Amino acid sequence: MRGGTSKGVFFRLEDLPPATQQAGSARDRLFQRVIGSPDPYAAQIDGMGSATSSTSKCVILSKSRRPGHDVDYLYGQVAIDKNIVDWSGNCGNLSTAAGAFAIHAGYVEAMPRDGICTVRIWQANIGKTIVAHVPVLNGQVQETGDFELDGVTFPAAEIVLEFMEPADDADGDGGMFPTGQVVDALEVPGIEMLQATLINSGIPTIFVNAADIGYTGTELRESINGDTTALARLESIRVAGALRMGLIHTAEEATTRQHTPKIAFVAPPAGYTASSGKRVRAEDVDILVRALSMGKLHHAMMGTVSVAIATAAAVPGTLVNLAAGGGARHSVRFGHPSGQLRVGAEANLVDGQWTVTKAVMSRSARILMEGWVRVPNDSF
Repeated sequence: MRGGTSKGVFFRLEDLPPATQQAGSARDRLFQRVIGSPDPYAAQIDGMGSATSSTSKCVILSKSRRPGHDVDYLYGQVAIDKNIVDWSGNCGNLSTAAGAFAIHAGYVEAMPRDGICTVRIWQANIGKTIVAHVPVLNGQVQETGDFELDGVTFPAAEIVLEFMEPADDADGDGGMFPTGQVVDALEVPGIEMLQATLINSGIPTIFVNAADIGYTGTELRESINGDTTALARLESIRVAGALRMGLIHTAEEATTRQHTPKIAFVAPPAGYTASSGKRVRAEDVDILVRALSMGKLHHAMMGTVSVAIATAAAVPGTLVNLAAGGGARHSVRFGHPSGQLRVGAEANLVDGQWTVTKAVMSRSARILMEGWVRVPNDSF
């Protein structure tokens, strides 16, 4: 299925081979073989992946045992050329497809024949609730429509996602700012002290100013992903942020935790030409954001980082908020390599601590194919 600007291979839990219905090495090996990883050629020719972090993904859904939820959603990010399946975070884009797949798979009992079906999803990786509002027609998911999403070629039906209480407690203190500060100074090897906003909302994310690391915020994939020196420097910032956030205890641990945290850089509005050739005007956005996924600049924007952007923009004084002009705001329009997107969040200061009740965004999803995927018997 495609969900937002990502796509992945979706399974019902009960359809998996018995040995892979539980977490463990057998499940990891199965998903790696399905996708075609680890592949030293970084092409995933012998699998269903498409050699990008946005398309190297597997999802398991099952009927939820949690009260008030329809479906449990578990997501695995399969590394392309490394022997890793990372279960440490969610995929916000595929959360859209999870809502649609829950209906396709027969997991949603109470649904209208026509209109909007509300699907309550338990995101099992991070222990959070996501509410997907999925259009249905004649008792089936409506996939066609006129909703356009930059980074996706064709229009489709709009699915609205609500990420409920998305702030993550990565360090055990219950706050979405793990250090207690909205801006920190990071010590990065080879770089002087670097300002950063470290936030746990949607997914742990490290925001830095584009200008502080030599960028404008208008960069496209080609200008960064072919520069090994730049990628290594960005990874060193990610590692420093992960250490400060308490997500890892040693720098070496970062090699086995590629999916989280994310690293992103922000800049004030400026005009640029998106990867599709579309012109994005400075007056059409509030901020520019570029984010990396699995060590590469993302072609658009991860849904989980969109939640982090919305949350950080709503909190005065964060680097995201300042780059967007400062002050109080409930939504933000940001420019990314493929175009632009509007996201919203409700943040409040309670007893001296920032909290967020929900973040909202729109995406779309559809089935690309369904049937059997074949793997050798000795794969798992």
